[in-house]
Amino acid sequence: MRPLTSKLPQTGTTIFTTMSALAAEVGAINLSQGFPDYDCDPYLVELVNNAMKSGHNQYAPMAGVMALREQIAYKTEKLYGAIYNPDTEITITAGGTQAIFTAISAIIHPNDEVIIFEPAFDCYAPAIKLMGGVVKSLELEPPNYRIAWDMVKKLITNRTKMIILNSPHNPTATILHQQDIEELSALVKDQDIYILSDEVYEHLIYDGKTHQSMARYPELQQRSFIVASFGKLCHATGWKIGYCLAPAHLMQEFRKIHQFLVFSVNTPAQYGIAEYLKNEQVYLGLPEFFQQKRDHFRNGIEQTRFKLLPCYGSYFQSVTYNHITDERDADFSIRLAKEFGIAAIPTSAFYNKGTNHHVLRFCFAKRQETLDKAVDRLINV
Repeated sequence: MRPLTSKLPQTGTTIFTTMSALAAEVGAINLSQGFPDYDCDPYLVELVNNAMKSGHNQYAPMAGVMALREQIAYKTEKLYGAIYNPDTEITITAGGTQAIFTAISAIIHPNDEVIIFEPAFDCYAPAIKLMGGVVKSLELEPPNYRIAWDMVKKLITNRTKMIILNSPHNPTATILHQQDIEELSALVKDQDIYILSDEVYEHLIYDGKTHQSMARYPELQQRSFIVASFGKLCHATGWKIGYCLAPAHLMQEFRKIHQFLVFSVNTPAQYGIAEYLKNEQVYLGLPEFFQQKRDHFRNGIEQTRFKLLPCYGSYFQSVTYNHITDERDADFSIRLAKEFGIAAIPTSAFYNKGTNHHVLRFCFAKRQETLDKAVDRLINV
């Protein structure tokens, strides 16, 4: 047989897999991959278990259990004033990544251009390339990673089909501001450009800031796929359940792909989450819950030689270390794990060109004792 021609020849194992494996190998505290080291609410587990015992163990409807879609519609209207029809405009997905891949698959044709902002979550570019699309990336720089909209305007051509946004942002923990919304709205007005808005950290936003969801703005909502995640909301990343919001004409195309990609998603978990969301504090209390962890971790980092970057959302904290060593971030993160027992993510992994700003990303969605132990080790760096 002739050698297989790879569809993603430049793509290897993700940095998350690499660093988590290294953490396990050397016994390091894993602050690299974004998942909690504490259990989700036992009541939620009970609700899912009850759904299993009640016989909800067969295929869910392709678009998702209606009870869950109705809860999502209620939550979205309550938080953002946006009305989505649960029958035609909400689809339950196998996590946020599947929703992102499906939205890109539904819209992007060969040679269509997609604008992304780097550092970018690592699933965007490969999905675009698999569809034959062209990635047009704009690099953002620390400490604030703000989007230069005049540069975005220069990237737009008659082949621009989509802009991908991520707020709160992984890995930088920055957020979109009102000015960004105004710039974006002006940029896409009268243009045939769709928006894919990755909002999986929508509830993890701090210091009284407002989450600038595309759902808040009718002129943006009508052209947007909005992706969210119950893994983040429910502290259960291993369940891989998320959802997508989109106007009916866009969701129709989304579901054409979704039905052949996964068809439907874990039935008892959907019923359990639907019941769980009836308590609004489940999501309304998340900002305070995670801000306490963020503040505790930041206070600890201030005792070390690392320098904190702003953190307005997500459960990640970025730091600079260029005054500690001139090593590349990838090399330093490996040494940090092996010599000091802390696994972090080098942010150069989120740049196509491997741009090195001497920045590492830590996940603070951990128990307090885990964070304290990590700080004790980082003090010695």
